[in-house]
Amino acid sequence: MISPLDILTSDLLRYPLIIAVLIGLTAPVVGTYLVQKRLSLLGDGLGHVALTGVAVGWLVGAWLSASPADLLAIPGALIASVIGAVLIEYVREVSHTSRDVALAILFYGGIAGGVVIIQLAGGTSQNLMGYLFGSLSTVTALDTVISAVLAVVVLAIGVGLSGLLAAVTGDEEFARASGLPVRTVNILIAVMAALTVTLSMRIVGALMVSALMIVPVAAAQHVVVGFARTMRTAMVIAVVCAVGGLLITVYVDLPPGGVIVLLTIAAYVLGLLARSLLSTRRPRGDDRAGASPTGVTETARRMPHPA
Repeated sequence: MISPLDILTSDLLRYPLIIAVLIGLTAPVVGTYLVQKRLSLLGDGLGHVALTGVAVGWLVGAWLSASPADLLAIPGALIASVIGAVLIEYVREVSHTSRDVALAILFYGGIAGGVVIIQLAGGTSQNLMGYLFGSLSTVTALDTVISAVLAVVVLAIGVGLSGLLAAVTGDEEFARASGLPVRTVNILIAVMAALTVTLSMRIVGALMVSALMIVPVAAAQHVVVGFARTMRTAMVIAVVCAVGGLLITVYVDLPPGGVIVLLTIAAYVLGLLARSLLSTRRPRGDDRAGASPTGVTETARRMPHPA
């Protein structure tokens, strides 16, 4: 039986635990903006693109005879997902392609590129499984350092510039008319999503990281009102689910990504039930007409016009 002390002292478990906390803190920050922009599937698209980056990292590592073979997988995923994030905004604006079509291109191109390139690198599609669904055994000290750096960048942008980002995501047309840098903000949010996908791949997996961005935010919206409170509540939910899911897989042989996502869905259901119970007890006069679930629209209209 593994004791709590073993979890904290074993590198095999300590590194994933640190990354799980970082994922729980960063994913909902990005997800709060994506929900407002109706881009809940952006994380999925970037996850597929990141797989191509993983495969490219394998290919370069094979050429350089790197050891281990996937040493450059995470840097490759980071570069590919950031490029994909910028391209999706560029394609949408320049070609007037809808976000749905741009995301579909990311989906199909990313997974196809990953499978083809990993074969060229001398591997098989099985080598991508750990990145698709998450794996504890592959997490290293270097992964933890990279994840910590990415988490600091995401939190610095997502929390430090929350007023500006909330203004643009809440009412993009009003923000554009006010002279706010809408294009730059959209690219920043997409890049934050790319960084979050990269730091989450080892634990949650590229195919399921989007759930950790979106579902805790949706769960938080059931129990709180206001942009800041929604973000903070979603962060708490995500950290509890990420750490709880990881600890479950320590004692039960289950994929960590799947368990973490199922816990976030359970949190969503509990939030829905709590909202239903509160609404049955609340007098009709307490309803807030036109209230935004996260209060972002109100934030947008309070943003001052830039000098």
